[in-house]
Amino acid sequence: MKILAASALASIQDSGRLGYRSMGVGRNGAMDSWSLQAGNALIKNKLNEPAIEIALGNLTIEFEEDVSFCLTGGLYEAYLDDKRIPCYWRINAKAKQILKLVRPLQGMYTYLCVHGGFDIEPVLESTSTNTKAGFGGFEGRYLKADDTLNVKVASHLPVIGVTRLTPTQMIRVIKSSEYECFTAASQEAFETQAWKLQTNSNRMGYRLAGEAALEFAEPVEMSSHGVDIGMIQVPPQGQPIVLMADGQTTGGYPKVATVINADIGLMAQIRFGKACQFTLVDLEQALHEQQKRHHYIKQIKEYADEN
Repeated sequence: MKILAASALASIQDSGRLGYRSMGVGRNGAMDSWSLQAGNALIKNKLNEPAIEIALGNLTIEFEEDVSFCLTGGLYEAYLDDKRIPCYWRINAKAKQILKLVRPLQGMYTYLCVHGGFDIEPVLESTSTNTKAGFGGFEGRYLKADDTLNVKVASHLPVIGVTRLTPTQMIRVIKSSEYECFTAASQEAFETQAWKLQTNSNRMGYRLAGEAALEFAEPVEMSSHGVDIGMIQVPPQGQPIVLMADGQTTGGYPKVATVINADIGLMAQIRFGKACQFTLVDLEQALHEQQKRHHYIKQIKEYADEN
């Protein structure tokens, strides 16, 4: 398939590059891994098959072969030639047809999955794009006009659709190692007030702003330590930063909480200027919610395999 136009930040992503953080190599991968897995399950792929992750803006693609594809994650106004197409449905395109993703309607990150996947060479066991280091994905960068991606197989699958996870601004978290370092008032504010996503947020981190800044009960000094996706750091000004897929491998700020694995994708889909609210859960509930997400993907896979 050929990229005809791209104002969106579009890149190749899979579930991430795991096992190299000790070498300073970050995770990368899909911002909303559950939506990526849902798309791959729907289109009869391996769950970790690379897809095109699209963030805001428009993207126009010409198919060079017959292919079955789907769009998952954030909802887009999308057309195949001049026909409006829905997200979370298998769509069959013929060679020379044009896919236009015009504008996002809901959410931040959308995934274009094709049956059989894209022919992308893995780097450090992942096809995810690391734009900072310039490797992985398609030449280590975002896609642009005139780029050509090879699809592994031509395909034509039965047309079916599935339901998506319900978007929410209520994000569940577990207490992190420095939670008790914050004042009782700040612990309460962390859960009860709205946190607005700032426009200087990106794939590295989501910067939040709340009416009441978080304060420490006493000064906290920390050495640099390992961090990962979902951890919520609090710099001196007291406005939290949620580490996301391209987050650094080490950090020195205290951590108030960590977004549970089940809700990372929901966090990623919050739009700039919109607010979220955090609610504390325990580890047992966090693991239970993760199992529910796995069950959701399993249901899609079973349904797709039957059709």
